Amino acid sequence: MANRRLNPASLLRRQRSRRRRRKAALQSLPAPPEKKARGGPDALQRYARDFARGLLSARPSQPPPRNEGASAEGEMLTAVEAKEGRAFLLLPQGQALTFTGKCSLTCLYGSVRVFGFNIVPDQPPYHLFSPYSHCALTIEAVAYKEPEKSGKEMKAEAKSILRAHLVPRDARCKLMKDFIPQCSMILLERLDTPATRFIHSYSNFSHIFKAKRQKAPSFTPEDTVLASVGAGKQDPRNGLVMSQSTLSAVEELVQACQDEDEGCPIVLVCGPKSVGKSTFNRYLINILLNSLPCIEFLDCDLGQPEFTPPGCVSLINVTEPLLGPPFTHQRTPRKMVYFGATSCEQDTERYIDTLKYVFTAYERDVPLVINTMGWVKGAGLLLLIDIIRLLAPSHIVQISAEDFRDMPQLSPEYIHCTAGLHTRGKALLRRKSLNGMEDSGQQGLAQAGFHPPHPGHQLLCVQPEFPGAGNAGTGRTHSSVLRDMAILAYLGQLQPPSVESVFPLHSLIPYQVPFNAVALRVIHTDVAPAHILYSVNASWVGLCQVPDQVPCNADGPVLLTHTPICNCLGFGIVRGVDRDKKLYHILTPVAPQNLRFVNCLLIGSIPIPNCIFLNQVGIEGDIPYVTSEYNYDISGAGKLKLKKHLKRREHTQP
Repeated sequence: MANRRLNPASLLRRQRSRRRRRKAALQSLPAPPEKKARGGPDALQRYARDFARGLLSARPSQPPPRNEGASAEGEMLTAVEAKEGRAFLLLPQGQALTFTGKCSLTCLYGSVRVFGFNIVPDQPPYHLFSPYSHCALTIEAVAYKEPEKSGKEMKAEAKSILRAHLVPRDARCKLMKDFIPQCSMILLERLDTPATRFIHSYSNFSHIFKAKRQKAPSFTPEDTVLASVGAGKQDPRNGLVMSQSTLSAVEELVQACQDEDEGCPIVLVCGPKSVGKSTFNRYLINILLNSLPCIEFLDCDLGQPEFTPPGCVSLINVTEPLLGPPFTHQRTPRKMVYFGATSCEQDTERYIDTLKYVFTAYERDVPLVINTMGWVKGAGLLLLIDIIRLLAPSHIVQISAEDFRDMPQLSPEYIHCTAGLHTRGKALLRRKSLNGMEDSGQQGLAQAGFHPPHPGHQLLCVQPEFPGAGNAGTGRTHSSVLRDMAILAYLGQLQPPSVESVFPLHSLIPYQVPFNAVALRVIHTDVAPAHILYSVNASWVGLCQVPDQVPCNADGPVLLTHTPICNCLGFGIVRGVDRDKKLYHILTPVAPQNLRFVNCLLIGSIPIPNCIFLNQVGIEGDIPYVTSEYNYDISGAGKLKLKKHLKRREHTQP
């Protein structure tokens, strides 16, 4: 009986200890944006509730200083290795692990958050990709609703979970020794996918997931356990850094997406290069997926798209969290057009027509996030105004570095009155109407597919505070290297999933496509018909479907006279051209049931990565398609740039 009377007192002491920890955690929260001056317990409680729900999960850009005696982040975690390739981690609430590498994560007990997405038990394993080319991922143990059980019952439940996963007795004892309420237990497993194996086969990217050496005095046992699953602990400062303005914008957008009275919001994210637009998009999507089943994503960035190889405009339905950079989640969009270049500077009219074509597939039944290019100077800013008028977003997130002064605030009044590259502002139209000209501008905009911006669209200004924000030349990895990795990851889908070894591309069997089955079009330049096959051979091509029937040409390849705006079903490499049998040899991961719809090959300026040509295994003598005798100093040897959006003098009005 005495023991029974002591159990409630013990539980009461634990509850008081938890309250003290929660109070300390509440006091350590960053100050709520725009509510600090107001004060009051209601605002602080609402801010703390949002923090716990995942709306404000990232740490502030400048964390409060730590006492010298306090432990560093990640030092309180308990890690044990059950067997090779599997590790179990115990994280107390508030503790986090920042790492570089790749692994699979399963939450066994409690709740953890990765890049804004909450992971709880009974969910499938999630693949985490944290290469050194991007900011490191952080696994953070967060608060969760405790079951109405005693501490002894919760400990017994955790022990049974470990026993079900065949954890050895010694490892179980070590984990349960440090088990306390409000802690989280996760399973990390070594991860290997066909795409990552294929990327690792090239020496330039063989160390992309390996952590750089840290200046640490010793190698802890936890580091050994993490290394067994392909992860390396990193300094927390290498992880995601979010400013207060970013957290405030995310909170506002989450609230708008959960409010069903005003319809589904359309969120357009814009800003110059290297300010974190892609990171903001991924974080926002992960936060929204905590409460919504899916999100639509319209990618207008030709140079750094999120889900496709470069040179595309696409619309995709996102149902899974984005826990890695773009090359780790190449997916097939609902609708995609191959533009054929990493910039639309040479042909802005076709770019606008492409956006209109893809945007028509959006059904306005779920929130839409729009990713835009980093070209916001000169004609790029005018084009952005046209895009805003075309897509009519309800919210505009404008990300600008502190020292970037060339971009004005895109307020509703500014968008309404300022002329774009292909559209006119209201002030200009009114001025011409007063001069006696016919005011047909608005009718022309409507006929061209442009709509006025959302009435009173909300502008959210965000200032990133991570090191190097807004400096395009200080990024961790050059944009061309990121594009190469996206193409390699796409081609990695050709690798058999059940085979550990990597098959070189020249060892795979290509499809044979007759000349008269597909039409050809070179997008970025004019090519003489006699030289068209030289342009196609060893090229990256878009596999497209034009609505018109392809004309038959028995004597040679079928050529299109104009660039069509049509559905793109995927991509491939033309490995060779057989003139005698009139066949194209194409390597592509597109499923055979979809290939039967392909009737057009589009060739753009997107190059095949050089490493594919230079690292052809088993080739003796001269390497196919590789030469070292080309002289770029010869007149006409370089690439000719055509600016198709500039009209000739005789077509301009005085």
